[in-house]
Amino acid sequence: MRGRIEAVLDWAKVRGFRSGENPARWRGHLAHLLQKPKEIRRVRPLRHHPAVPYGEVAEFIAELRAHARVTARALEFIVLTVTRANEALGAQWSEIDFAKRLWIIPRERMKVDREHRVPLSPRVIAILEEMKGARRSDDFVFPGRKPGRPLSYTWLLMLMREMRPGFTVHGFRSTFKDWCADCTTYPDFVSEAALAHVVADRVAAAYRRTDLLEKRRELMEVWERYCARPSSSSVIRLERRGA
Repeated sequence: MRGRIEAVLDWAKVRGFRSGENPARWRGHLAHLLQKPKEIRRVRPLRHHPAVPYGEVAEFIAELRAHARVTARALEFIVLTVTRANEALGAQWSEIDFAKRLWIIPRERMKVDREHRVPLSPRVIAILEEMKGARRSDDFVFPGRKPGRPLSYTWLLMLMREMRPGFTVHGFRSTFKDWCADCTTYPDFVSEAALAHVVADRVAAAYRRTDLLEKRRELMEVWERYCARPSSSSVIRLERRGA
């Protein structure tokens, strides 16, 4: 925007419509007054999404698996991959690599504008195998009622309201994060990478040249086992193997 204003005012000066310095000029002017554009990022108001407590997630998953609906498979997929709903609902078969047990979400579908590799745990692979039976030509893993459209987010909301009124789909990311902090010894940066969060520290980000795929694969398999444990069992501490 600033650059366009600068160009317009420069044109106006050359054409004789104005005189004097260009107030929108960056070099030698606004550069000394404002932050550099690359140092600025949008800050959204903090909003907490009501989350199912991690101690209740196994019971929720058990109930979810009793449903035969595509919506239930999509919701379980979201819980186990800790991805955002729009990323999961937009998943396409072309993004799934069964040989490497990976789901590669292209950058244009990611909030952080960066490709994200999601390791697929055994149960997630089983969900995908089940969804092959509903595969259509439009390539969506979780197809909607209309051809060429993925499953609607509205169906997820309806199922959540039916099963756990007051809680949100997005809240399962917080459920996972709380579980990581309270019940595992995995470093915080591993769970942050699993959630595809941006590293706030620019220096740390510059040195973080890996997406910690294998550490995340291990973490997601531990998360899957936690979600599948008997719901009547007490909350146990699951520590990172080898820690």
